[in-house]
Amino acid sequence: MASPAPLIAPRENIVDEVSAAIGDALVEAKDAVGEVSLTVKRESIVEVCRTLRDRFEYQQLMEIAGVDYPQRPERFEVVYHLLSLTKNHRIRVRVTTDEDEPVPSVTGLWPVAGWLEREVFDLYGVIFEGNDDLRRILTDYGFRGHPFRKDFPLTGYVELRYSQEEKRVVYEPVTLTQDFRSFDFMSPWEGARYVLPGDEKASPEAPGAPTPLNADEVKK
Repeated sequence: MASPAPLIAPRENIVDEVSAAIGDALVEAKDAVGEVSLTVKRESIVEVCRTLRDRFEYQQLMEIAGVDYPQRPERFEVVYHLLSLTKNHRIRVRVTTDEDEPVPSVTGLWPVAGWLEREVFDLYGVIFEGNDDLRRILTDYGFRGHPFRKDFPLTGYVELRYSQEEKRVVYEPVTLTQDFRSFDFMSPWEGARYVLPGDEKASPEAPGAPTPLNADEVKK
């Protein structure tokens, strides 16, 4: 059966060759399920990416992603996805950091990194040293905190929306679309052993399928 996803041809000995080239900058290298992942020292990320671009032909920076592991001392991972057009191969490079330690920017290697680093900064709060335009890119100008860190309360802030009545953007207190509820996760086939809120207002239905018409009206 054909693969549902595009297949990437393996690049023989790439892990050994890259490991030898970057030397002490390498923390860990893995080649699993056809994907090569390198974890490198944070301060060496620019030189490692330059080596991968110039010596190993990974010409394009496809994405920079953030990952949050709150239980770790360096809770954030910044993940770079590189593509070699000439070798038809991808490689993943990771560095770790925390709320305070900046990650060197790779905008000097790939100008497109400016946009991608801004996204990681906005959503996770990771600082990129050397990025001259490190502004929020997805959240509101006055937003406090970083959404993907999940370290902010659900209420107490303001939200903005466009008001058709006032023909402008307005700020309002955050309103939740649904009240907090406690779920018991009982089987829906068994039914709850208590009266659900609102059910006390319902009157029992007569047997049979409900219809807005009576029998005489149906015959007509």
